[in-house]
Amino acid sequence: MREIALGIFAALFFAVTFILNRSMDLEGGSWLWSASLRYFFMLPFLILLVHFRKGWKPLAHEMKTQPSKWLLWSFVGFVLFYAPLTFAASFGPGWLISGTWQLTIVAGVLLAPLFVLKLGDQTIRHKIPIVSLLISCIILFGIVLIQVPQAQSVSFEVLILGIVPVFIAAFAYPLGNRKMMEVVDGRLDSYQRVLGMTIASLPAWIVLAIIALFTVGLPSMSQTIQSLIVALSSGVIATVLFFIATDRVRGNQGKLAAVEATQSTEVLFAIIGEMILLSIPLPETISLIGIAIIVIGMLLHSYHVAYTNKKLPI
Repeated sequence: MREIALGIFAALFFAVTFILNRSMDLEGGSWLWSASLRYFFMLPFLILLVHFRKGWKPLAHEMKTQPSKWLLWSFVGFVLFYAPLTFAASFGPGWLISGTWQLTIVAGVLLAPLFVLKLGDQTIRHKIPIVSLLISCIILFGIVLIQVPQAQSVSFEVLILGIVPVFIAAFAYPLGNRKMMEVVDGRLDSYQRVLGMTIASLPAWIVLAIIALFTVGLPSMSQTIQSLIVALSSGVIATVLFFIATDRVRGNQGKLAAVEATQSTEVLFAIIGEMILLSIPLPETISLIGIAIIVIGMLLHSYHVAYTNKKLPI
């Protein structure tokens, strides 16, 4: 399934977020700058992409037609997704945050009833795909396992501050993404949608940047450069790839869950990257078992989709 391959490539570039956010925190950089700079840097690249694809006029029309929905779901899908992730990076290594982030796979399945499918005059509310939910619960069990060593070595307060924000982000990202797909209903491509959501979320990023300026001062050159890398890798390349993949399967909740499940491979890329760049030790055995279970869950999702396609092509 091509969409799953796209999802895995997106996960590779998304992993840069977890590695560099942790790197910036270890260097003393503020999470406020890590969050806002990414979207400031994304903007010019996305504008150029959409301009050369002659997609600005349709995007402007869509945003003028439904401004409140763009502001709401862009805030949910981008701000409530990325600000909590950068905050959580202050309390744990990137691989741990990326592992907990896989809760988004379960979240994506549970959100299905919030969406409808229109067939002519008929409106059909999506149901939770049970098989996909069961497979996602396997992934959730793996997430619990990778948290065990961390839970034993840190205070309850730190553990909560590192996990709860990721839980919020895990639900906000698929909710914002799917709601915006519903709003534009195929009238915009992924490049236009990412640019539109970036523009609509700018007020929040400007507020965070102003708070950062008055509380910690200007970002360091190192944080600025690393934020630029995150913007290109995760913000532009990974987000566009992931949105293309989810756009292609937006009408099938099972396939959509499988594409979202590809994000479980982020934890593998994050571990490898942190071991090479930040010299972190290999996670403990129980965490490695948890990571293996997460990957197995992702493979089961892929197999389930392939099996379903053979029985019931869509």
